[in-house]
Amino acid sequence: MSDPIVTVIVPTLAVGDALADCLSSLELQTFDHFDVVVIDNSGAGKARVYGDRTRVIVNPRNAGFAGAVNQGIRSSRAAYVATLNDDAIADRRWLEALTACAELHPQAGMFASKVRLMGTLTLDSAGMLMAADGSSKQRGHQKPARDFADASETLFPSGSAALYRRSMLDEIGLFDESFFVYCEDVDLGLRARWAGWECCYVPDAVVEHQYSYSAGRASPLKAYYVERNRLYTVLKNFPTGLLWRVPFASLWRYLWHLAAIVAGQGTTNTFRRSGYSAVLLPILVLRAHATMLGHLPSLLAERRRIRASRRIHSRQFTALIEKHKIGVSEVAWL
Repeated sequence: MSDPIVTVIVPTLAVGDALADCLSSLELQTFDHFDVVVIDNSGAGKARVYGDRTRVIVNPRNAGFAGAVNQGIRSSRAAYVATLNDDAIADRRWLEALTACAELHPQAGMFASKVRLMGTLTLDSAGMLMAADGSSKQRGHQKPARDFADASETLFPSGSAALYRRSMLDEIGLFDESFFVYCEDVDLGLRARWAGWECCYVPDAVVEHQYSYSAGRASPLKAYYVERNRLYTVLKNFPTGLLWRVPFASLWRYLWHLAAIVAGQGTTNTFRRSGYSAVLLPILVLRAHATMLGHLPSLLAERRRIRASRRIHSRQFTALIEKHKIGVSEVAWL
């Protein structure tokens, strides 16, 4: 095989049949100039090589999604890096479609796949959207996949199945490892936007995804990290004109979560049905805020660094967020 153009990075925590199916789908790609790096975060070192193009990096403990992906990026010299969840299955033309779009759009540094929910014609994501409180949600989540058949610009991709241009990563930096898990793709995407990079949605790059296979759709772990990393994201990336709205929008979203619980809808209701007390949620929120305050100096330092190297004005960034926004009520009810 010639030098790879793309390195596909597959972090895994639950080594098993899902990972085997994921790697098997990569062996069937119509695009041939790529290699695969599996980052085994299980601590057990059970991941095995599938095919000549795959290598495994074993961690003695869980390095998180961000840390694992960064390991894969640093181990590669390819012009593009792709991220793929271990519970995802890529269509044969996934890499072919992504790289073709990347070659046609040099101004874009990020490329979003059409991610369908496993075994359905329902969409998981076609890029990402942002709410006023800094919450993010998959564009088109739970809608018919056929409604997202056209190529378009999107805010940034879901890290579950994305392609990134290496020159962009060299400029803005890699995933923020302090996030550990969840929202690291949001932070990276917003930093890229500040630097003037665009994002393309590639509808022919199809992936099927078993949503929240590893950490669960609704769990205390996920609730804490999503809330904490939302706060990290807005402090690092939101301009002042958007930042002052965050506390009010957050309160409004909490009220909508309460309404969703009463109505038996949304992830908060799923959290309760999974056997967790709803009383635990405000405790996790308070813990997330306390952690954020403890890291405030480093977050503000990162904010200054991002602002110092920005290539677009705050008005342009705000316009992007407004163009690709989602209401806090919709975030609560999905």
